[in-house]
This record gives sequence, structure tokens and C-alpha cells, in this order.
Amino acid sequence: MNKTSSRLLVLLSLLQTHRDWSGEDLAGRLDITSRTVRRDIDRLRDLGYPITTVKGPAGGYRLEAGTHLPPMLFDDGQAVALAVALQTVATGATSTASSTGTTSPTGTTVAEDAARALATLRQVMPPRLRHRIDLLRVTAVRPPAADDSSRVDAQVLMELSRVIHASEELRFDYAPGPSVAEAVAPRRVHPHHLVTWRQRWYLVAWDLHREDWRTFRVDRIRPRTPTGPRFTPRELPGGDVSTFVTSRFRGNDGTTTDWPCRGDVILHLPAAEVVPFAQDGIVEELGPRRCRLTLGSWSWSGLAAAIGRFDTDVDVIGPPQLAAACADLAARYARAARMSSTE
Repeated sequence: MNKTSSRLLVLLSLLQTHRDWSGEDLAGRLDITSRTVRRDIDRLRDLGYPITTVKGPAGGYRLEAGTHLPPMLFDDGQAVALAVALQTVATGATSTASSTGTTSPTGTTVAEDAARALATLRQVMPPRLRHRIDLLRVTAVRPPAADDSSRVDAQVLMELSRVIHASEELRFDYAPGPSVAEAVAPRRVHPHHLVTWRQRWYLVAWDLHREDWRTFRVDRIRPRTPTGPRFTPRELPGGDVSTFVTSRFRGNDGTTTDWPCRGDVILHLPAAEVVPFAQDGIVEELGPRRCRLTLGSWSWSGLAAAIGRFDTDVDVIGPPQLAAACADLAARYARAARMSSTE
């Protein structure tokens, strides 16, 4: 029985690291028969793993995304990396790290969820890995513009993201700022973009009552239900969200955003993971694992290097100078790697 359980874990690990596996390949890797592979696949399905059969001459198997989260398998390196990432988020806005966490630089309750996930992960870790994680202590410094009053509920972010992608009219209560004496009446808007600017989340929307574009601080938004009818999105002034946002906020804090080199890219990361490191860049949420980053620098090579620090796949939107700088850096690093390997 122990041998069968170990084999199931190895099989699951293989399915998680490759999109399609033929039955013959799996049988060869596990040193078992194709019939045993089929039985083990059925056992994993019984445990809740959504494994589909791939049609074709040789057939095969694929691990799909399911409707619920089944047990997951991590090797030692993956478990440590996951714990480090969770601790970074959980302690992002505190002066000292702890296993319970508080708030994150993004100002959302995601930090609290990360702290709970870290506690769960730590509880099931073997002692050798738990000891490595306990040695890690992260110190994060809160930016001057951030404060507890600007914390955003992650559920609000998710709801705003949903209505933006569905192009649904949004009704919400908007809490007044410190300079406003009384509450503002409920708002009706066509939501267009969810962005961050200097550590704060903003909703860019067409205000139906004022018939004009507005930016709303997300920490002051309380969505109402149900949402309204669908709408056809308007074109933003300036042509894109980065131009619109910089034109609205430029000069409010006495700083300038007029970098000599400015570019736009799509990062294959959640917006919340990019925000703490975007500095004065603009981050636009595009989906669960994609965001648009507008960033500036003193040179194109410096801008390309700054984007590379996010350690993820990057799609360059423009301008062409940024794409050329990325190609130059890639060639430069490739030469450095070849030189290092020959020494």
C-alpha cells in the first residue's frame, strides 16, 4: 500500500509539470504497465484531481483546472519558495516579519489571507523545511504615502475586476475624504480600469451623474448589489489608461512623472504582486495572472533592466525603443552566460 501511495505522488508530480502525458511515457517513467497507469489515474480522479483523457493515436492524460482545490504536491524547493512568497506578502507593510502577518504594501486584506496560508503550510512542513523558513526574517518599510486608512478589501478588488471585464454598470457608496463634511450620495458609473498609483488603488470610471470621467479611491468604495445593465465602453481621454492617470495626478504631490524614457509592458503576474515594486509606475489589472505596467527611466536599457527584475514573462507593448533595449540586454546576458560557462 505504501508503494502504491508513493507511486501516486510521483504520478501526480509528473502530471503537474507537463501539460500532456501519453500512457506509454508515464508507464516508462514509473516502471509499471499501462494498465497500472490507468488504475492509478482512476485513483487520483477519485481523490478529486480533474484528469482528462487526451484523444489521439497514442492517447494520453492531462491535469486540468478543477472547480475546487484538490490536495497539491510540492517538492522541497517549491514549498520553500511558496513559504517565502507568502511571508513577503504577509509582512509587506510591517517593520518586522512574523508568522501571523498584518497588512501588505498593496493595502489589501490579501496579507491576512497570506498569513493564514503560511501558517497552514508551515504546520504540514517536515521539520527540516520548517527550520529553514523560521530562519527567514523580512523587514519591510512602509512608503510615506501608505497608511492603514487606505487598506482595500480583496473582495472589493475582485468585484470591481469582475464588473470591469463584464462591462456592467456599478452602483456604490463612496465614503467622503477628510476635507468633505458629509457622505456622498450613491454613485452610478461605467467602470473601465482598476489601477494603482503610488501605493493606492483607483477605479477609473465614467460617472453617469456628472457625465464625465472620474477616478475613485477603491478603499472608499462600497459596492451595491445587484449591478446594472451592460454597457459599451467609451474610449479614455488620451487613448490609454496610463496617459489618463498621469494627466490627472501629475503635480499633486510636487513630483514629476516626465521620464525621458517611458514604456508599457504586460507582466504575467497578478497586479497585487507587481504594485509593491512599481515605484511611481502605473499598474493596470488585466486578469488573475496578468497586468499592464507603465514605467519610466532615464535610459531605455535602464527601463528594460527594471522590468526584468519582476522575473516573469513579459510582453512589450511599446515603444519600439523598449523592445530593442530588451533584445540588447538579452544578447548581452547571453554572452555573459557563455563566457561564464567556458571558464
